[in-house]
Amino acid sequence: MNNPLHMSPISVESWGALPGGDTCRLYTLRNAQDMKVAISDLGATLVSWHAPDRAGRLADILLGHDTPAGYMNATTYMGGLVGRWANRIAGARFTLDGIEHALDRNENGNLLHGGANGFHRALWQVEEDRGALVMRLDSPEGDGGFPGNVSIQVRYSLDDDGTLTIDYEGVTDAPTALNLTSHGYFNLSGEAGADIRGHILTIDADAFFEVDERMIPTGMADVSGSAFDFRQGAPLGARLDWPHAQLARARGVDHCYVLRGGEQAGQPRVLRQVASVYEPGSGRELTVATDQRGLQCYTGNYLEGEPGRHGAPCVKHAGLCLEAGGFPNQINMASPDCDDAVLRPGGTYRQVTQYKLGVRA
Repeated sequence: MNNPLHMSPISVESWGALPGGDTCRLYTLRNAQDMKVAISDLGATLVSWHAPDRAGRLADILLGHDTPAGYMNATTYMGGLVGRWANRIAGARFTLDGIEHALDRNENGNLLHGGANGFHRALWQVEEDRGALVMRLDSPEGDGGFPGNVSIQVRYSLDDDGTLTIDYEGVTDAPTALNLTSHGYFNLSGEAGADIRGHILTIDADAFFEVDERMIPTGMADVSGSAFDFRQGAPLGARLDWPHAQLARARGVDHCYVLRGGEQAGQPRVLRQVASVYEPGSGRELTVATDQRGLQCYTGNYLEGEPGRHGAPCVKHAGLCLEAGGFPNQINMASPDCDDAVLRPGGTYRQVTQYKLGVRA
């Protein structure tokens, strides 16, 4: 799906010190379209993505903070690489091979995004490889309550056609649950203070998971005729205003879609386009391709008042997250879904997700 990489050198700069005294850095990928994607070794975080609109004007299409401290102090996971488990695990516990594991309870009695000190707060090791940025992290036994020592590698590459590829791998020395994703908040207008209500969203999914009051899935529902049907594309604002119990519960969309082509557990993973977002004002369009079964769509329902760039507070629905991965609480689902969420010694966790940014005339 990719064009050859534009072999521009990756620039690096010091970004600031962490509370323990370690220095974190920003690494910038560039392509022939003058795009720039900045990634920090703090949390393997997507910090910014400057891209042209239809008139060629560059703007940042990712929400973020100005300093490492902003990321360490926030609870919004902006741009972070989240794990060991992206999304929620009910009651912050699961049983694997007859052994129950108690995890970090960091949201309403659940585990969310790996716990309070998940991968988004870790300092990753970095190297450059053929124009790509490779980040590595060793997660020890007991990290967040999870079993096994796990080693993660994430590879970021930016192609000349505007495709940012995130390629994940993980290995373990003991059976464990593993589910990773990138938590970037997109606003394709590139305008400070704007929301994403005017963005037109398309998702290639016939079903989504309804959730209870703790945001834990209760079962799959057909999207047909509902506010959650984005198969033909629809403006987000109009759908967010629909009367729907699930929208009221989450204050917007914060639900996992069951993607076409990935419905069955244990089947070969196929990289395919699963979603797109278009912002009419700027002409920017983002397409999402993944080999995963699920796509968590989050419309920034709790961003209001959160500090963003230059300390300015975000508005509600300031950004849109499209997080590819497994299903929320999948490790506690019945087999074969549960089995599909388990990584065992000798196996390798693999995921590829691509975000491609372009413009419509």
